[in-house]
Amino acid sequence: MNRELRVAVIGAGHLGRIHAKLISQVDGARLVAVCDPVQSACQAVADTHGVAAHTDYHDVIEDIDAAIIAAPTDYHADIASTLIKAGKHLMVEKPLAAESDDARRLALMASTRNVVLQVGHVERFNPAFTALEEFGVDVKYIEATRASRFPGRCLDVGVVMDLMIHDLDLVLSLTQSAVRSISASGISVVSDHEDIAEARIEFECGMVANLKASRVSPLPARDMTLFSPAGFAQIDFGKPSLATVRASETLSTRQFDLNEQTENPLGYADTLFGEHLQCEVNELQPRNAILDELHDFVISIDSGSSPVVDGSAGARAVKVAGSILDTIDDRAWYSYAGADERGPLAIPRRRVGQPAKREEIATPTRRAA
Repeated sequence: MNRELRVAVIGAGHLGRIHAKLISQVDGARLVAVCDPVQSACQAVADTHGVAAHTDYHDVIEDIDAAIIAAPTDYHADIASTLIKAGKHLMVEKPLAAESDDARRLALMASTRNVVLQVGHVERFNPAFTALEEFGVDVKYIEATRASRFPGRCLDVGVVMDLMIHDLDLVLSLTQSAVRSISASGISVVSDHEDIAEARIEFECGMVANLKASRVSPLPARDMTLFSPAGFAQIDFGKPSLATVRASETLSTRQFDLNEQTENPLGYADTLFGEHLQCEVNELQPRNAILDELHDFVISIDSGSSPVVDGSAGARAVKVAGSILDTIDDRAWYSYAGADERGPLAIPRRRVGQPAKREEIATPTRRAA
């Protein structure tokens, strides 16, 4: 592409403001419009960058080459479908869609019409995760924790689609194996969706991932530990940093007898890390991962290559996240649980002798199948 890419940002909320600021810093791209049905929000962002403001994104379709969709999740499918049909390249904030069928349809549409569809799983661009490629191990077990204070936004989805899906995408990027089984649970604390959730995912290849997420935590957390027979790696996405421990060949092939190493096997722990477990901590230079993501978007359009996170990857994450949510909805908190004693909005069962505090409690609303 020899001319600048004309880009519209659809959605003038928190992420929309960030994308509007950063896209003009990308060579080969130019922000030309901001779209949001809330006139005041739309105008404020547009005025900041000296571009047109529109309350209806349909008004700009003929004047753009690409769009960044940062609207609420429930609107992703309709907006993206319209723009893909119009031949526009898209960067869609995660999750790609609220439902798996819609996400899969968008990925197929983009592929059929030869337009770039990138999904905003921004942690793929975190220096701590990209550095993991150099570690080069066959991962067998993963633990991830992601927690934040209550955001006051993204309340159209729960913590699985809001936070856990970041780690879910990272896990899925490490294997093409199908999911064998999922166990999960989640509870609502302040919203109408699950605010705390945990999931255990087992893959056909044998890999296992345990994911925990909370958006009502007093302290933030963004970390992941990956284990393999050759060693393990610990990622702190916030710093960012990557700590690795590699097993020596003698240790990984079990070619030594611990009892022969010392008369006191427990004492050998003092020298184990020096002789057989090599530790390395890499404090990495922080980068603006969203800016890197937008660079990847524009480069993909210009070169005709696939972005790091394409529509298929985004659809796969939505599919597994949907299975996690289905499992959470079916989670029984008591033996012989009734309908209102299942899922994230389960009503606590009264203890023997405890008076009822509420006579009428609405049955929790279930997620659409």
